Amino acid sequence: MTIAGSDSSGGAGIQADLKTFAAFGVYGMSAITAITAQNTLGVAAAQELPTALIAQQIEVVAEDIGVDALKTGMLASKEIVSIVAATVRRLGLTNLVVDPVMVAKGGHPLLAPGAQETLARELLPLATVVTPNLYEASILAGFPVRSLDDMKRAARALVALGARWAVVKGGHLEGAEAVDVVYDGRVFTLLRAPRVQTRSTHGTGCTFSAAIAAGLARGRAPLPACERAKEYVTAAIASALGLGKGQGPTNHLVGVSSRWA
Repeated sequence: MTIAGSDSSGGAGIQADLKTFAAFGVYGMSAITAITAQNTLGVAAAQELPTALIAQQIEVVAEDIGVDALKTGMLASKEIVSIVAATVRRLGLTNLVVDPVMVAKGGHPLLAPGAQETLARELLPLATVVTPNLYEASILAGFPVRSLDDMKRAARALVALGARWAVVKGGHLEGAEAVDVVYDGRVFTLLRAPRVQTRSTHGTGCTFSAAIAAGLARGRAPLPACERAKEYVTAAIASALGLGKGQGPTNHLVGVSSRWA
């Protein structure tokens, strides 16, 4: 299940998550937290859904179909963060991947001021894996994250806040490689991939966290799930379709058969 916002351009949010689930061969379900009007140039508007409706979306699916793994994306406000955390806790849902979405690629805020503390306090202790980028890691850890050493410090801080595993993504650093830091409270693992020079990186964070959740649903341990997700996102970026006039989407169906085309 994905608990996130809807992206009308299909490159991020619920739409990206469901495509990723399909690519990994798992059945995708959703609870929409907000509706956005956006394209590759940015977010034009956003509207949050009522918290009771968000909780009900999670409840009815969990009670009927069941949830092997889930992820959160855009949660928009501290009220939504709180209701999602409370619902996940009450239903006993496990294998939670928290993508602490705060700002869209174009700079539009996707998490209200003050909600970061609520996310750290109420949602991170429920997380099997948390997947912040450098900006999000800086906010949650409380210090600027600008280097590999900073990423390791931030990963330690995130695990101290309650997450079982932390993946601090280094895609915004300079260098020939895109390096992510994975930490389980004891050991650091570096996930390395060649940096792809492209403008088609819209929704990569959503896609990465969805791929980890899909791996957990298929029974993979957190580290293999993260490794596989890194490979998938790298391939999706490299085979992007070049859509739109701004930061285009990745190719979520990279490697998937087109026999029905």
